[in-house]
Amino acid sequence: MGNSIPDNDESRELGDWQPRNLPAAYKVGVPPRKNFVNEFTERVKETLFPDDPLRAYKNQPKSKQFLLGLQYFFPILSWVREYNLKKFKGDLIAGFTIASLCIPQDIGYAKLANLDPQYGLYSSFVPPLVYAVMGSSRDIAIGPVAVVSLLLGNLLQDEFDPKLNKEEYHRLAVTATFFAGVTQAALGFFRLGFIVDFLSHAAIVGFMAGAAITIALQQLKGFLGIQNFTKETDIVSVMKSVWGSVHHGWNWETIVIGTSFLAFLLVAKYIGKKNRNLFWVPAIAPLISVILSTFFVYITRADKHGVQIVRKIKKGINPSSVHELYFSGPNLGKGIKIGVVSGMIALTEATAIGRTFADMKGYQLDGNKEMVALGTMNIVGSMTSCFVATGSFSRSAVNYMAGCQTAVSNIVMSIIVLLTLELITPLFKYTPNAILASIIINAVIGLIDYDAAILIWKIDKFDFIACMGAFFGVVFDSVEIGLLIAVSISFAKILLQVTRPRTALLGNLPRTTIYRNIQQYPEATKVPGVIIVRVDSAIYFSNSNYVKERILRWLREEEEKQKEDSLPRINFLIVEMSPVTDIDTSGIHAFEDLYKNLSKREIQLLLANPGPIVMEKLQASEFTELIGHDKIFLTVGEAAMSCAPKVIEEV
Repeated sequence: MGNSIPDNDESRELGDWQPRNLPAAYKVGVPPRKNFVNEFTERVKETLFPDDPLRAYKNQPKSKQFLLGLQYFFPILSWVREYNLKKFKGDLIAGFTIASLCIPQDIGYAKLANLDPQYGLYSSFVPPLVYAVMGSSRDIAIGPVAVVSLLLGNLLQDEFDPKLNKEEYHRLAVTATFFAGVTQAALGFFRLGFIVDFLSHAAIVGFMAGAAITIALQQLKGFLGIQNFTKETDIVSVMKSVWGSVHHGWNWETIVIGTSFLAFLLVAKYIGKKNRNLFWVPAIAPLISVILSTFFVYITRADKHGVQIVRKIKKGINPSSVHELYFSGPNLGKGIKIGVVSGMIALTEATAIGRTFADMKGYQLDGNKEMVALGTMNIVGSMTSCFVATGSFSRSAVNYMAGCQTAVSNIVMSIIVLLTLELITPLFKYTPNAILASIIINAVIGLIDYDAAILIWKIDKFDFIACMGAFFGVVFDSVEIGLLIAVSISFAKILLQVTRPRTALLGNLPRTTIYRNIQQYPEATKVPGVIIVRVDSAIYFSNSNYVKERILRWLREEEEKQKEDSLPRINFLIVEMSPVTDIDTSGIHAFEDLYKNLSKREIQLLLANPGPIVMEKLQASEFTELIGHDKIFLTVGEAAMSCAPKVIEEV
């Protein structure tokens, strides 16, 4: 196998392909068989505990293990000892900044969920305190967010009318929040955080953009001063409702307020983008807008001229809602269903935000611990009149730019919200709904990521279909349908890749022993009398038959070309197995069938570089005995070299 073929007339007829001198051939190694229990344990550990959370506990005294255990569940204990005045200064400024942003947003997001305004403030008081103790992200700002609030409101109003059945609606809201927290905490506790990754980035981009447009359209009610507005969220129903009320439902004073302050907010955002040192301008702009618009409405009594106002925000901190949770009856199932859906979306958003800022600052974020923290805060929140809270991208970005150092910024924000609930809420009585609509529209514009959509189109057209499917599902039907489409297309892509793996025909790069895809490297030449196929996937029951049929199709196509060009018949088929990471019994049977099919045609099957797992299973199934150990090679080059004498003989 290691000898070169002399440059004679026969070898010249082989074209550009020439076998080269190679070092003494190595045999493909067969790893020692593993104990089934040990192998299964390793698989489970790698799937659920890739970070080996117990490593720090090994060989430690009991007292140290207890302290490390507390720090694992309550990360605040690990960094509070190193906390200092310098860090507190950064957290204090960040906390004040995000509080000025969250207060007007929370009032608006409560309306998105069809709840009274104070519930938005409640949800920025208790959950951030719980997260500060249990969360491991230094940058996430906790509270209600637009997408989850809209989703929750849509799902809840399908069960109860928020005006006619206000008490039942609120009870179902806190019940859904409880089960959202249970879902999140359970995923983290059982180390199932990888489930969130099944929703692709492209689907999330489309879903968020569609939700942003839907949320903005919903704000036209407050922005235009429309009294009777559709409960549907699709763009067709909303536009019908808007244009149907143009002559008798729009209020010009409301439009002036909304347009003026929306322009102010957009200018403030532009200033913040142009100069990062002025990050505080767009952060405090919403609160300034609320103060100014409330003052103007109060002194002009515009509420007597059709301008809709908040009217009343209940004063005082969160009341207990433990007694309101549904733990039996038909509403229990509704609460679980709504909670699971909203909890998963909240989890996806928080995970994406946490990872983004952790990468920017260069620290590690434990996704499973984050899920437990988020779940616990929503469970506690459900018992204190909160609805689903999660990480807010806009607030987290402001928190980051304001120089936050730890989760203490969330504590500062919570204290300010507490003071607002206790002292300031009566001052919001004359706040116009139009300003809340403007604040929400300004906030959700950032969820439409044009650049990401364009990049997705350039990189992967199937991903772009997933993106657009989620987008149009949300815009033209509902948030739930858009979410369903996003999940369905993401799973469809996974199934397509698993059931129809890529294969490639390989050729030899001239004057080398390197073999590459002939489509990627046009200069690569085919080996006369030999077909070399690479399988770019693990081979399982879901794709084994396809892999076998695709290899045979490659063979038929090449045989037809050989006949047309009067070239030597194909005597060898080499399967490059480097990318084949695993194979199951169905895959083994497929190769057995392939071997039998080739034998009938007097074509030899050769394998190149099977990995340790594959080689172990080929050995266990006695497939290596079937084709012969001498037909399994370390490289494609060695396999091709072994074919050279037969090729020359044919020529």
